[in-house]
Amino acid sequence: MPLVPDVADLTSQLGEYIATTELADAFAMIASQLREDGALSPNIEAILTHIRSLRQAAGSQEARGLSAAQLQQLDDELCNKIVQIADQKLPSCDTPYHHLAVWTVSAARDFPVQFFTANYDLLLEQALEDRRAPYFDGFVGSRQAFFDPYAMEEDRLPSRWSRVWKLHGSINWMLDDSGNVYRASEPKPGAARVIHPSHLKYEESRRMPYLAMVDRLRAFFTQAKPPLLVTCGYSFRDQHINESLQQGLRGNPKAMAFCLVYGKIECYPLALQLALTRPNLSLLAEDAAVVGTRQAVWADRSESSSSPASNAREAPGNQGDSTGGRGLFPLGDFREFALFIRELVGRKGMPGRAANGS
Repeated sequence: MPLVPDVADLTSQLGEYIATTELADAFAMIASQLREDGALSPNIEAILTHIRSLRQAAGSQEARGLSAAQLQQLDDELCNKIVQIADQKLPSCDTPYHHLAVWTVSAARDFPVQFFTANYDLLLEQALEDRRAPYFDGFVGSRQAFFDPYAMEEDRLPSRWSRVWKLHGSINWMLDDSGNVYRASEPKPGAARVIHPSHLKYEESRRMPYLAMVDRLRAFFTQAKPPLLVTCGYSFRDQHINESLQQGLRGNPKAMAFCLVYGKIECYPLALQLALTRPNLSLLAEDAAVVGTRQAVWADRSESSSSPASNAREAPGNQGDSTGGRGLFPLGDFREFALFIRELVGRKGMPGRAANGS
């Protein structure tokens, strides 16, 4: 069972929780409105976006039958519960995140590794720190690190420092009464969490980190060295991020994106549509792939021993499946991808502090 649930499971847990509170009726009204507007199964990101849109429209009054106070309470309660669910620690120092962290410091680099993530949790940061892999995330300071977009734009840090860009905010980002975004392990009393699944304007101070992070994604595609982007675990459900990817790949034909997705290719219609129109984006799913805008299933295992894709690790349980002997591509599973990355390094790990601090 994953430490942090995916968006679907997170939505389910939040719905079950909020149903036990005094905000149950207000939450049910939000869900009903989304269904009326055409969203048959709205996830928590759509729900928060809707709540914040109504909150902005309500001012000091109400919108679509919900008061400004109810909307604000819903926002606060949902964000606090998200923090509670996502605030987890890695169980050991030999996790997929640690394998990825080892890879980032395994070689001298002319250009830094950049991580773009829509996750709110701190698992990547924990692994990087456990492995003594330095990184910069847009915040500067020690006691109460403050957000500094100018440092992000100048980007004069050593290339051995990874960059961690959290597109949807983080459970340890807060907003103080003066409208300043800061990062700290403990929030000030009454501080709002900066979790923003939507690009819609809510509050200018909350919006700024989002815009700065997306700017880093756009700038990634304009660097002098032809950029290579690998995605793993991204479902392509954020249209705003999809647009940034599409624009970047269109604007720089030398850029390449390899998108590893978990499960069958038919589960990712938006990614499939993008891959069929962008020759420099390859979509690699368990059962099939799109390479150079051409879609095909993986070759028979016995006939593809010389193919690089066939040399990827077989996921446990794939043998004897219903694919009729066709090869399966397992790297859309983050665990398998991290093991593959670790093998590229050539060793299981590097000296570092254990995840539990011992």
